[in-house]
Amino acid sequence: MSDVYFPRINGVSTSIQTFRRELFDLGHETTLVAPAYPTPHDDDARVVRIGSRAVPLDPEDRAMRWNTLRELDRVLSSERFDLVHVQTPFLAHYAGVRFARRLGVPVVATYHTLFEEYLFHYVPFVPRDLMRALARRLSVGQCDALDAVVVPSTAMREVLERYGVKTRTEIVPTGIPLPEFSGGDGTRFRVEHGIAPTRPMLVYVGRVAFEKNIEFLLRALVLVRRSVADALLVVCGEGPALPRLRGMVGDLDLGEAVQFVGYLDRATRLPDCYRAADALVFASRTETQGLVLLEAMALGVPVVSTAVMGTRDIVGHERGALVACDDESDFAAKVVRLLRDPSLRARLSAEGRVYARTWSASALAKRMEHFYESVLERAAVRDDARAARRAADGVGT
Repeated sequence: MSDVYFPRINGVSTSIQTFRRELFDLGHETTLVAPAYPTPHDDDARVVRIGSRAVPLDPEDRAMRWNTLRELDRVLSSERFDLVHVQTPFLAHYAGVRFARRLGVPVVATYHTLFEEYLFHYVPFVPRDLMRALARRLSVGQCDALDAVVVPSTAMREVLERYGVKTRTEIVPTGIPLPEFSGGDGTRFRVEHGIAPTRPMLVYVGRVAFEKNIEFLLRALVLVRRSVADALLVVCGEGPALPRLRGMVGDLDLGEAVQFVGYLDRATRLPDCYRAADALVFASRTETQGLVLLEAMALGVPVVSTAVMGTRDIVGHERGALVACDDESDFAAKVVRLLRDPSLRARLSAEGRVYARTWSASALAKRMEHFYESVLERAAVRDDARAARRAADGVGT
């Protein structure tokens, strides 16, 4: 169950798609319940779309109709489910918990997003501290209703522990479908977008959202261009922060130094974009995993990134990346060093390819499978204990 899925492009949609494909290859069936969007998507037969409406202040997302969600046990009455996995903390969470309880099966959720650093960007008229407190209280309450919680990184588990969540938590990151990130034609991308073959090119890939800290990358680019005057930043993605960033490009006099190319098809055009770049740059302070870093590494593209939240588990020594401080000057210095040193780029490229293989989607899907099995085993033990207590109470009476 999820409040978002394709054609809405983000990390949650990608994670769901990746795990569903890999779990199918392991012999499992999954039914996905997600919102219907104005733009249709080519779904498989086991995707159930729920009628939806626009979300105020968030035009990219949709809210599923609660009346339909309440009737899921009727809509899916012909199906047999062993477990419910919730992917988002909005209507899907409450509908998923309700559905699981009515079926008498365990319910788990993946905690994808650091909401205390997210919500105030979209509800700016509420004080930041209040939004953080509400996000923390919401997280604890929702986790308490679950049999177990999946998190994509060590940092995300630490956050939930700090909140006071007592529910069992398991780290299962989203893996990389390596065959999809083994090709790519960087020359084709440069030709299509009018980028000279030898021009130093940096790329950001991801949602163009306020919490992604892309403003940091623009300010760092100003510093980079003092040493590498023709450096270019390509921003691959779309989102609510796009107007602000376009304005910032003008304010910083970056002009021809930044290109916004929108979303690119993951199977065909996105690998071209990665391969065209000399480096992927990333500085989000709220990222709970950092899947795009692994995608770049799998294609042999060096990475310059901060190590904050989920990216801590990815970047490091001999992992295809230069790790920068959360400081624009240090970040820019790392980028300049990389752009000026072809041997360093070659070494990081080779390291990244090797390291990315350890994050294969098939291996991490097996970890999710084992997690599901353990949840079902614990639920069976719990149910047997409850049945025994009820029987003992009956005998006593």
